Amino acid sequence: MIGIIDHGSGNLRSVYNAFRYLGEDVKICDTPEALRSVDKIVLPGVGSSKDALAGFSRKRLIEPLLNEIGGGKLFLGICLGLQLLFDRSAEGGGTDCFGLIKGSVNIFPGGPGLKVPQIGWNTVELSGDVCPLFKGVKDGSYFYFVHSFYCDSSEPEFTVGKTEYGVNYASAVWKENIFAVQFHPERSQKNGLDVLRNFVEL
Repeated sequence: MIGIIDHGSGNLRSVYNAFRYLGEDVKICDTPEALRSVDKIVLPGVGSSKDALAGFSRKRLIEPLLNEIGGGKLFLGICLGLQLLFDRSAEGGGTDCFGLIKGSVNIFPGGPGLKVPQIGWNTVELSGDVCPLFKGVKDGSYFYFVHSFYCDSSEPEFTVGKTEYGVNYASAVWKENIFAVQFHPERSQKNGLDVLRNFVEL
């Protein structure tokens, strides 16, 4: 059973539908009890880190989520769900995040031909150990991105995918039972479905 966290905002429906398309049982989780009842946890997200964390606090989900991850339950973060894993985000004047991966989340510098937010297709260059999330996915494959902030990891050993957009940033991480990607697999056609299928099969 896949549990998708509902912290009050985010693209829950498209992620839910993608897992249902793959034939997986899916449950929307907005209570600690719901998180404990599922086999794997997915945190999708759009919007700001500060708003998302406020939603987590209102629903008293931060400590239960960290406990489930700390207990070894498989976790997949998508877009904002990746950024929240880091120490701190500069978004909204700055806010502390979960601190599960050392590093910061910063706004893109932009530049000639590089609009902020980045919206559209970009490549992911696979690096480090072969991550099971990318089984059968070719190095340099295209995925769909929508974001203004990027992850600057100070623990490069956990970065398994990098993307270039004015800066070379961590677009996929893997740390023990924690997997997370900056792109939207539910909007990335076959490559994205392959990533979700690989998570289901872990």
